[in-house]
Amino acid sequence: MTNPVSRHALPLPDVLRPWIARIDSLAVGSVAEEPFVHLPDADTKVVLRLEESGRHSALVVGPRVRATYHRGKPLTACMEVRLAPGTARPLLGVPAVDLVGRAMSLDVLPGETARRLARELRWLEPEEAVDRLTAVLPERLAGAADGSRTRLVRAGVDAMSVRTGHLPGPVREVARELAVSERQLRNLFAEGVGLSPKHYARIDRVRAVLAHAAELSWAELAAVTGYYDQSHMTSDFRTLMGVPPRSFFTGHLPRATPCQAIRRT
Repeated sequence: MTNPVSRHALPLPDVLRPWIARIDSLAVGSVAEEPFVHLPDADTKVVLRLEESGRHSALVVGPRVRATYHRGKPLTACMEVRLAPGTARPLLGVPAVDLVGRAMSLDVLPGETARRLARELRWLEPEEAVDRLTAVLPERLAGAADGSRTRLVRAGVDAMSVRTGHLPGPVREVARELAVSERQLRNLFAEGVGLSPKHYARIDRVRAVLAHAAELSWAELAAVTGYYDQSHMTSDFRTLMGVPPRSFFTGHLPRATPCQAIRRT
């Protein structure tokens, strides 16, 4: 079950890596009959979008705690700039928790850097936008972030992520490893990621299941992604995706709704 989207990663200049995790260029094909799936996503993104009508827009899209299913909307091209944990406040002027489940125009945010970028990036092609970000972002953000808090939240994100040879530990153990209290860790995640450490780990696990479902059996997937057993994986998947794994991968999806309107004022 895939969306009709052609995606490829653009080269990420080293000077942007302290602030940006990934930049993708997307081309959206004809609107498909099946729902367009927006997966649960812990990242905050700046999105430059060109609609089929020729309209350009610069948006910010906050973390998405559950999957949503929408009827497709004609687009010509799109560029996604995934912000690294801890970047939301210095770039956008708000903590990431204020953006959860929201999509809005970049120029309505309180951060002056965000509003300037909206004016500068809106009309650019993806490669031109990367060049512009490279030229202006490091200087504008150099003194805007608390380096120690950013390092802590990124260490916390790394500890709560699924990767080869590593599974997320209990929140209390991660807090102890980072020499902070559980409350401090939750506050760091709220500001820098937008989610609690536990919810971040749940989203990361489900995305790992989605990424490796074609390679492993359900029981193997549950084991390698850190679930107690297959039934726990199925329950968590259903909560975040709206349907159990087998239904999702055979195309038995929830009813699609129209795409949400973007807040502009």
